[in-house]
Amino acid sequence: MNRQLAGKMAEEIGRVAARESQPSRWTWPSALRWIPTSTDLILAAERRLLSLVKTKYEQEQVNIGSGPPGSKIRWFRSASDEPRFINTVSFEGKENSPTLVMVHGYGASQGFFFRNFDALASRFRVIAIDQLGWGGSSRPDFTCKSTEETEAWFIDSFEEWRKAKNLSNFILLGHSFGGYVAAKYALKHPEHIKHLILVGPAGFTSETEQSSEWLSKFRASWKGMIVNHLWESNFTPQKIIRGLGPWGPDLVRRYTSARFGSYSNGSVLSDEESNLLTDYIYHTLAARASGELCLKYIFSFGAFARKPLLQSASEWKVPTTFIYGYQDWMNYEGAQQARNFMNVPCDIIRVPQAGHFVFIDNPSGFHSAVFHACRRILSKDISEEEMPLPHDLISA
Repeated sequence: MNRQLAGKMAEEIGRVAARESQPSRWTWPSALRWIPTSTDLILAAERRLLSLVKTKYEQEQVNIGSGPPGSKIRWFRSASDEPRFINTVSFEGKENSPTLVMVHGYGASQGFFFRNFDALASRFRVIAIDQLGWGGSSRPDFTCKSTEETEAWFIDSFEEWRKAKNLSNFILLGHSFGGYVAAKYALKHPEHIKHLILVGPAGFTSETEQSSEWLSKFRASWKGMIVNHLWESNFTPQKIIRGLGPWGPDLVRRYTSARFGSYSNGSVLSDEESNLLTDYIYHTLAARASGELCLKYIFSFGAFARKPLLQSASEWKVPTTFIYGYQDWMNYEGAQQARNFMNVPCDIIRVPQAGHFVFIDNPSGFHSAVFHACRRILSKDISEEEMPLPHDLISA
C-alpha cells in the first residue's frame, strides 16, 4: 500500500475514531472490536473509494420514512417508528442529460460501479444507491417471512426513495440481484421508467428438468443435505466474514485479488484500486446483517428464482436491454426465452473479456453497451440504421 493511500485511510479512520469517542454514545474503538466496522466506517471507505472518481458528486442519506404509506407493517416489521435512509450518490452531468439510476447486486453496494461513474456521467445524470439493508443505507432487523414480503421490501423502499428524489422518466440499471429488483419494480411501476438495463440479472428462470434431476441427486447426498440445510437456515457468506472477526479483511483481500483480475481486458485493477475496493467490500459485508437475509425467500437452493421473471415476460411494458459478460455465470439464454414473450423492444448484448462483474472486468466494453442500449434516448435524430452495434460487442 503506497504512502498516499495509507495517509488517506489513516485520515478517514482518525475522523471516525474521533466521532466514535464522543461521550454521548460510547462504543469500543474499531481496532478493538471483534468485527472492526460500523456505518461510519462504511461511509468513510466509500469516500476513499470514490476519491478515484474525477466527476464531482454529492452523497446524501435520503429519508424514506418508517414504512410504505398505508402499510400495516414498517420496514422489516420493525417495532420502531424510526425513519430509514437510502445512501445515495449523485454525479454532476451535462444540463438536460437523461437520468440513469444504478442499483447494485447481492453482497455489493453502489461503490462497485466506481470504474464507471466518470464515463457514464459524460452522457447521463448518474445516481447510484445502496438498497435498503445494504452498504451505507439503514440496516433494520429483517423479519420478512415470504417471497411477497421480501420483494415488497425492496420494491416499496425504492419507490419511496424515488418519491423523495422526485424522479420520473429515468433509465433504470440493475446488476444481478439488483437486476431482479429493477425488473420487478418496472413491472409494478412502468410509468416511471424510460428504459430498463439488466446487467447479468438473476431470477429469470426456475429449475429446469435437467437441473432438477441433478439437484435431487445432490440433495439426497450428505453434502447436499448439509448445504440445503444451511441455505434454508439463511446462512449467508457474510456470516463467515463476521465470524472471522479481525481476520475477515484478509479473506476479503484474497477474494478481491483472485476475482477482479480473472477476465480483465488489460485494465487490471491498480494496487490503489484493489486496496480501496477491498477495504470497502469488507466494511459493507461485515456490517450488521439485514438485506442479505432476503436470499432464501427470493431463491430456492441452487439460486433458482421462486417467482421467475420469465413468467412475467408477457407483461413487460418497458423497452429493455440485457447486458452479460461473455463468461458470465448468469445464463443469457433465460433472457432469450423472455424476449420471445415480450411485446416491447429488447436487445441482448454480450461483452467479451468479462464475467459477472462486467463493469469492473471490462469497463470500456460495458460503457459501450450502455451507450448503445440508450442510443434512441441519447441520439433522437439518428436513425436505427446509423447506430449499429459496436464491433467489440456481441448480439445474442
